[in-house]
Amino acid sequence: MPYDTQPAASHFINGAYVEDTAGTPIDVIYPATGEKIATVYAATPAIVEQAIAAAKSAQAAWAAMSGTERGRILRKAADLLRERNHDLSVLETYDTGKPYQETSVADATSGADALEYFGGMAATLTGEHIQLGENWVYTRREALGVCVGIGAWNYPTQIACWKGAPALACGNAMIFKPSETTPLCALKVAEILHEAGLPAGIYNVVQGMGEVGASLVTDPRVDKVSLTGSVPTGRKVYAAAAEGIKHVTMELGGKSPMIVFEDADIENAVSGAILGNFYSSGQVCSNGTRVFVHKAIKEQFLNRLAERLGDAVIGDPMDPKTSFGPMVSERQRAIALEYIEKGQAEGARLVTGGKMLERDGFYMEPTVFADVTDDMVIAREEIFGPVMAVLDFEDEEDVMARANDTEFGLAAGVFTRDLTRAHRVAARFEAGTCYINTYNDAPVEAPFGGSKNSGVGRENSKAAIEHYSQLKSVFVRMDDVEAPF
Repeated sequence: MPYDTQPAASHFINGAYVEDTAGTPIDVIYPATGEKIATVYAATPAIVEQAIAAAKSAQAAWAAMSGTERGRILRKAADLLRERNHDLSVLETYDTGKPYQETSVADATSGADALEYFGGMAATLTGEHIQLGENWVYTRREALGVCVGIGAWNYPTQIACWKGAPALACGNAMIFKPSETTPLCALKVAEILHEAGLPAGIYNVVQGMGEVGASLVTDPRVDKVSLTGSVPTGRKVYAAAAEGIKHVTMELGGKSPMIVFEDADIENAVSGAILGNFYSSGQVCSNGTRVFVHKAIKEQFLNRLAERLGDAVIGDPMDPKTSFGPMVSERQRAIALEYIEKGQAEGARLVTGGKMLERDGFYMEPTVFADVTDDMVIAREEIFGPVMAVLDFEDEEDVMARANDTEFGLAAGVFTRDLTRAHRVAARFEAGTCYINTYNDAPVEAPFGGSKNSGVGRENSKAAIEHYSQLKSVFVRMDDVEAPF
């Protein structure tokens, strides 16, 4: 490799790299070529114990620091992330296969945004004074303790920061388990945080599969679990956390609707559909993969979409000109191709794409189906690949009912020039994160998360503070205490 992708060790615990080769080896595969670029080892019980013990012993002193002091460290880490954006983006591309054109503007940069935002917020985390005649109550906002973050493989650097930044700002310690598919980047986040002055033990990274996650989630010393992943994984983790009455944030999957009305700006709607289906090769949880297009403009929309997809540059993800890269793994590509077969078998019209590419790595064509009906598998199940389903509609009432007829509720979008209709539709979407005349914007200042089976809690914005802290009420009586005897 022209770039050293093998980490110093598999885990980062108590401020240092730690290795234990007794764990199951995990090969890191570069999705663009299929070659092995690194090996890490899953955490043994001894490693898990080391991480939890380190986090538990370091947390109280971190929480006792002022928010200003904690924030200064997070903001320093944000500066370091930005300074090293190129190297971090290259590593993220090797880890995920996403084009450098994308990782260089969407991954470490958004992680830095989160560290800067919550670093700035740390000093503002105060309680309130409630006067009750002569008596009064004051509240204290306190850390939860030890938080476990479980990451997904599509945005490893970003997720490591989205979970870490609010947790640390509130005075918690964090143990982060990246996806076993993309284990490299979180280690760099931990290293940078430590370099920025974070005390040892406050941000730890351990590798592993589901059993490592389960051992972390079920440990009685862990106070909070935050997962980004699929609904089936979320159900398991939520149930395990509930057993210990732990705080949880669940950011799960979706089958989000995007509604394009007849008065929409076609170029913007096509741009939104491309961002909501083909960015990161379609591997984004909030993607708007059910695109409802008004019959009056359907063929115009499809024609322009096919033209624009012809401009996709599929190739070496390290080439800045490449705009569409491989899937993250051979297995994920196989899943997407199976859904394409199902779509064709069910009678959907294949407009473009549909095939894997005969080249090294896990590439497939961006794929669009039209004439999709609500009961088709490709319109009901999350594919997590570059497969768009275009459905027809004519009536707003009808399309709203259909858009909301899903177990998911992560995101939703609407394209229309009629602003009254835009706000009316957004209000009626059964989804946590909605877009008007855009899609998949995720600034750290805005809450992000889902409803229904797409999750609980919110990431980012000041809303995240509620999920990484708890309120203590203190009643102060200034007069005498009355008792019945």
